[in-house]
Amino acid sequence: MADEIINRVANSKLVTIDLEDYYPSGKRLLFDIKDWLYKGLILREKDFRAHALAFNWSQYQNCYVALTCSTDAILPGWAFMLLTVYLQPYAKKIVTGNLSDLETSIFQDIISNLDVGPFKDKPVIIKGCSKKPVPESAYIMLTGKLIPHVKSIMYGEACSSVPLHKKK
Repeated sequence: MADEIINRVANSKLVTIDLEDYYPSGKRLLFDIKDWLYKGLILREKDFRAHALAFNWSQYQNCYVALTCSTDAILPGWAFMLLTVYLQPYAKKIVTGNLSDLETSIFQDIISNLDVGPFKDKPVIIKGCSKKPVPESAYIMLTGKLIPHVKSIMYGEACSSVPLHKKK
């Protein structure tokens, strides 16, 4: 008679963190101001302000927004600030840059507010592959935050993980 199969992973103190579980809902949108510029290059304050005033900002309700300019225009520092004034009542988060910068900023907030108490002195595995666009930088930020608190950090799946850190 064969011995009973015991799932040692399920019985271990190993804690799995899947950053996909922290991925917040909400559309991610890129707001390119090039169409509000004269010939796509010159910001005329009066026209720019008129566009901002007449624009339907409510379409950004509960969205994450990255403000950008896809042309080589030289913009005054206040341009994106003015757009933020209009977006702020609607958008969940506003950044300058591309959608990748936006995701990184979202995860910076999530990880900086993450309670590491449940992981204290435990072996932790940070799950790799995700179906949602979790930025690679989020894994780095999470690793850095966990190092002082956990017993060990591994990456991947419990059945085939890569050891990264072990408390001495």
